[in-house]
Amino acid sequence: MTTTPAAEGAVHLRIEGAIASITFDRPQARNALTWSMYEQLQAHCERLRDDASVRVVRFQGAGPDAFVAGTDIAQFQAFASGDDGVAYERRIDAAMALLESLPMPCVAVVRGWCVGGGLAIATACDFRVAAPDAKFGVPIARTLGNCLSAANVARLVAAFGRPRAERLLLLADLIGADEAHACGYVTEVAAPEALDAVADRLCQRLASLAPVTQQVGKATLNRLLQRDLPDAEDLIRRCYGSEDFREGVNAFVGKRAPVWRGR
Repeated sequence: MTTTPAAEGAVHLRIEGAIASITFDRPQARNALTWSMYEQLQAHCERLRDDASVRVVRFQGAGPDAFVAGTDIAQFQAFASGDDGVAYERRIDAAMALLESLPMPCVAVVRGWCVGGGLAIATACDFRVAAPDAKFGVPIARTLGNCLSAANVARLVAAFGRPRAERLLLLADLIGADEAHACGYVTEVAAPEALDAVADRLCQRLASLAPVTQQVGKATLNRLLQRDLPDAEDLIRRCYGSEDFREGVNAFVGKRAPVWRGR
C-alpha cells in the first residue's frame, strides 16, 4: 500500500493470486488525480509489467461516486505557457502508454464519474464494466478549454467511433452506461451491489485463458492503433497557450461559468 498525505491522494496496488487491483483513492475529490497519483500509477504499472504471475489487472476508484474525475484542475494554475501544456500531455501520454502496454488484460470497474484523465485510463484498459450511474466524457469544451493528445484522441475514436468521439470532444457530451454498453465500449452494466461480482467473474475468466495468445493479440491491436500517429504538439501548444485556457482554469477554480473569447 502507498502512504501519502490525504490531500494528495493515493494509488494502491494489491495482488491476490493472479489478479492485481489498482485503486485510485481520493474520494473527497471524486478521485481526481494529482501529480503524485500519476507517479504512483506509473510506478505500479512498471512493477506489474514484468510480473509473469499477474494475469489480469483491475482498476477502480475509491467510493461510490467516481472512477476518476480527471486531473485535479487546481494544478493547472501553475501553467504559464503552451509549453507547459505540451509537457503535461507528454506526461499523460507516458502514463497511458505504460498502462496500455501492460502485457496482461486490464479491466476498468466504473462507478459514477469517468471523465477527462479517468476516461483516458478506462480507454487504455481492454475491458470496462460499469454501474448504471457511470458517466463517460471529456467535457473540456465546456469546463476547461484545453485539449487531448493525438494518442488519446486516437484511443477514443477506436473505442467509440468518430461520431461519438466528436460528441465527447466538440459537444462536451457525457455518455451514459447504457449507451456505452450498446456501442461496445462497456462489456457489461451491473447494479452497484453486483458490480464487483461481475468484475470478479470477468477477471477470473481472463485469467483462465492462454496468456501468450492474449499478450500477442493485445500487442498487435496496440501496434495497429499507434501506427502513423501525427505530431500534434503545435495544436496542444496553441490550446494550452490560449486565453481561453487561462479563463477556463480561473473560472473553474473561482466556481463561475467561463466566458470563451476564441483566443
